[in-house]
This record gives sequence, C-alpha cells and structure tokens, in this order.
Amino acid sequence: MSSITGASVASQFPGDGPSGRSNIEGDSATSRRIGDRIFAGASRGAGLLVIALVTLIGVFLLAQAIPALLKDQASFLTSREWAPGGDAPRFGIVELLWTTVASSAIAMVIAVPFGVAVALFITQYAPRWLKRTAASLVDLLAAVPSIVYGLWAALTFRSLISPVEGGLQDVLGWFPLFSPTGISGGTIFFIGIVLSIMVLPIVTALSREVFDQTPVTHKEGALALGATRWEMIRTAVLPFGRPGVISASMLALGRALGETIAVTFLVSKLADNTPWTFSLFNGGETFASRIANNAAEFDTPAKTGAYIAAGLVLFVLTFIVNAIARVVIERRKAFSE
Repeated sequence: MSSITGASVASQFPGDGPSGRSNIEGDSATSRRIGDRIFAGASRGAGLLVIALVTLIGVFLLAQAIPALLKDQASFLTSREWAPGGDAPRFGIVELLWTTVASSAIAMVIAVPFGVAVALFITQYAPRWLKRTAASLVDLLAAVPSIVYGLWAALTFRSLISPVEGGLQDVLGWFPLFSPTGISGGTIFFIGIVLSIMVLPIVTALSREVFDQTPVTHKEGALALGATRWEMIRTAVLPFGRPGVISASMLALGRALGETIAVTFLVSKLADNTPWTFSLFNGGETFASRIANNAAEFDTPAKTGAYIAAGLVLFVLTFIVNAIARVVIERRKAFSE
C-alpha cells in the first residue's frame, strides 16, 4: 500500500523524483549554454566592431593625408614651417612631434612613480578607514574635466612653477635640454608637469585595482618566510601587478599624447621666424593643440589634408605606443608562466 501511495505521489509531482531533477538540471544547463553562446557572440562582435572602427579611421586619415603630403614642398618630418595654403604648401611636424613627445615623457616620468607609490600606500599601508576615502578621492580626480585643470594651471599653478624653471636653467643651463630660451609661462616643461597631474589619477586608480588582486597566499607566504612589509611588496605585490602598471601607464600616456583643451590654454606658441631649439623651456604646440587652434582654417582640401596628416602621425604614434605595451605585457606574462 505504501509503495502504491508513493508511486502515485511521485506521478503527481514529477519534479520531486529522480527523472524530474534530471529534467530541471538539463534545462538549466541548456539555458546556461545558450547564455554562454550569446555572451561569446556579443563579445566577439564588440571586438570586431572596435577593430573595424580603428581600421576605418586609419583608412580615412590616409586617404585624406596622402594628397596633401604629395603636394608638400617642405620636408614633412624635419621642417617646422606651417603654411598649408596656396599652390605650393609647405608644412612640417618636427616642432609638433618634439613638443608632444617631450611633454608626454615628462608627464610619465613624474606620474608613474608617484601613481604607483600612492597605489601601494592605499592598498598596503593605509588603515581601512583611510583606504576607502583615499580611493574615492583618486577616482574623483580622474573624473575632473581637462578644462578645469587648464584653468587652474593658468591662474594658480604657473606662478609656482616659474621659480623652479628659473632654478633649473641656472643650474643645468649648460645642457641643451635645459638651456634658457627667454620664454616664461607655457613651456614644454610646464605643460609636462600639468599633464602629469592630469594622468596621475589614472595610473593610481588602475594600479590600485591590480595591487588589490594580489593573492593573499603570496603575501602571507613572503611574510611567513621572514620578509618585511617592503620586501613582501617588492617580491610579491610588484611582480604580480607589473603588467597592470604597464597597462595603466600606456593608457595615461595615450591621454597625455592626445590632450587638447588644457594644452591649448597653456602652451606658448612660437612664430615661424622665432629661433627653435630642443630645450624643455621652449614653447611650441602639440599635434592636438595645433589642430584645435587652427580648426577655422579647414576651408580648403589642401589645408584640411595638412592638418589630417598631422593627426595621422598622432594616430600612428599612439598605435605604436599601445603595440609596444602589448608586446611587453605578453612577454612578461610568458616569462611568469
């Protein structure tokens, strides 16, 4: 009787029996497989879309720049003339390239060590209450618009950097990179410092996230072997987070290379007849600021092509930087494995 009753109950509630459970698990597995396929397809589509967009941008820049480059009467890579109009246009990018690369290099030299140090303090030394507050402030600084940094630097920060520039020129003026030029204000050195402040939150925030993911067993193992806190950081945290720090640095470098608004406010432009040197205390324009300052001149295909050719160089420069970062990260990953 009891077996009959149990069978009848099982037949009334099929989900409670072994076959019912297997059906439910099968349906769940099927739904998971469908979800995985949808997510994989969406991810693949997004990746292909990004590649297609970058390729189309490169093709557009090439198509617009090549006709202007063929008509250029000056050396595009070694001249600093900029007269893209008329029947015999003459334009070169040596000044733009040097100003862009030098200011970005100064920014990275300052921002990366400070950013890594702040990230290590937040993750490894700061108490819990300070860690949360400091992380929030860093994230907030990363969201400040460029125009705010530019206005602050022009109105307040410039007067603080001028004595530093004067001291460096007095002490290191014999070296070509620090030779006096008579320019005060928007020098390459000053722009680099402002850019370092702008990209510092990016380096700090991303480095902090990577350091936070260091396996606890690695840190505890180092401490158990008698390492001090700094030795634990040097042997466990920094090696684990090195690829992330490189990625953060390259992202910040891309931001510095393409920064427009703040540099446009701060840079001291040089006339074509002004003597130009490779000194960091000279003025100049970056690719982005030159394009922004002369956007109103895009009235003829020849002029437009000259500025697009400058933008193409910036595009290639950014692409090379990211490619080098990818190679470094992959080699480091292969070495670690």
